[in-house]
Amino acid sequence: MDNHTNALNWFEIPATDIERAQKFYETILAIKMSPLPLGELKMVTFPVNPESGRVGGALVQHEMYTPVDNGVLIYLNANPGIQTVIDRIEPAGGRLSVPKTQISPEIGYMCVFIDTEGNRIALHAQN
Repeated sequence: MDNHTNALNWFEIPATDIERAQKFYETILAIKMSPLPLGELKMVTFPVNPESGRVGGALVQHEMYTPVDNGVLIYLNANPGIQTVIDRIEPAGGRLSVPKTQISPEIGYMCVFIDTEGNRIALHAQN
């Protein structure tokens, strides 16, 4: 890996009810997710264009995945405005645990929430 390579290639967010988790993330991010059939492992992917070089990820449901609220913290892109996404979290079944906080004027804003599955996830946006 060099300084021009993304440190993150792929992420997986555990779910105990993948349909509920999919509905939650589609609602708060205003996106459409796609199922990826993998046998016993249930997976629903976040939208990504592989040719863009952007990082992709998925929700996953399987006995080897357990949602946690104190593990690794990933930040999802909430651009163009973090408050729009924050406003969707509680109505969709999540809970805000760290409110919108400015990191710095150059870096933007962040917040942390607990999703419908019990995972701790963060958001980041410039505004």
